Amino acid sequence: MSKYDIIVVGAGCVGCSIARSLAAASDLGVAVVEKEHHLAQHQSGRNSGVLHPGFNYEPGSLKARFATEGTRRMKEYAAKNDVPIDECGVLVVAQSDAEERRLEQLQEQATENGVETEFLRGPDAIAEYEPHVAGQAALRAPGAASIDSQQYVYSLARDAEAAGVDIYTDTRVDDVVQTAGGFRLATSTGSLTARYVVNAAGLYADKLAAKFGVGEDYQVVPFRGEYYEVVPDKRATCQSMIYPTPDPELPFLGVHYTRRTDDKVIVGPNAVLAFGREAYDNTTINISELVETLGFRGFQRLISNRKMIQVAWDEVNKSYRKRKFVDAAQRLVPGVEACDLRPSFAGIRAQVVSSDGELVKDPLFKHGTNSTHVLNAVSPGLTCSLPFGDHVAESVLENFDS
Repeated sequence: MSKYDIIVVGAGCVGCSIARSLAAASDLGVAVVEKEHHLAQHQSGRNSGVLHPGFNYEPGSLKARFATEGTRRMKEYAAKNDVPIDECGVLVVAQSDAEERRLEQLQEQATENGVETEFLRGPDAIAEYEPHVAGQAALRAPGAASIDSQQYVYSLARDAEAAGVDIYTDTRVDDVVQTAGGFRLATSTGSLTARYVVNAAGLYADKLAAKFGVGEDYQVVPFRGEYYEVVPDKRATCQSMIYPTPDPELPFLGVHYTRRTDDKVIVGPNAVLAFGREAYDNTTINISELVETLGFRGFQRLISNRKMIQVAWDEVNKSYRKRKFVDAAQRLVPGVEACDLRPSFAGIRAQVVSSDGELVKDPLFKHGTNSTHVLNAVSPGLTCSLPFGDHVAESVLENFDS
């Protein structure tokens, strides 16, 4: 039975960042346990890889601070550690007067957050950067970038190991038992003991937190996002990243274009309720997890909102009817046809919902007895992972010593 001061559960970008920060800031014995054989098999590796520079977040919020700092630090980190990155920028496109006014508000936010932007008025100004895009105005943020998220997570893990952290893969935490000196973790490969546990278990963070009596008013509701890929001979239709104007009332951006570090262009995602926390296609169903989601009063209150019902119906249509997905893609780039898009990958967002039916949009972690639980680290979780990891690690050490 191996003994540690701190065990971090989950080796995604947040878990590895926390472990790396803990090892750098202390001489404690730290380990990370991950149920998969490879790292970044879920949220950390199944995403667009975009670094969001911070124009879309409320000034003064943790999310805004972590996004701006995170983008800068990740660019420096990628350069230092040979992690593939493409600093291609993003165009956020308006197609109506109301959306153009929203872009003006976003630019004001960007200025307050210290994010460089350029306002483009009219199709000709847009065409200088993205010739195939349709819109009446756009906000350009040159600081946006795309990173290889899987290579990034492996680099963080190597940093952590170099600092003395033990990383266990193929090690699923089945149970947690409190002991006189902390906790015993019963895992699929044996028992581990820790004086303190950090829960960064992503899609299952709420379930692990419940074993510690923490976060009982929150539950992860899994939303699947499906991507298509532009066929190679049509990749020139997207030079950078092309986004629609976001709706401030919704947590999901909608279908957009992303140029990745491997030069592929992906389109998506939609956002549809997943029938299981790891149900990555629309025919996979985990009955017990689906029943749990449908029975959660927070989810029931969430979908009682008329606007959410309409959004949910539209997103389901995009999942089961390619024509609807293509229609959404054509709003930004009219020249893209159905034959230009082929199915790519899907990811699942661990969207935390409170019992009163509110979508939790900000980073959220809570302390329990000798434990800390990262309950919410959704978009831009990848972008924020370095400063957020430092922030959580600092709070863990303060709680560990208390």
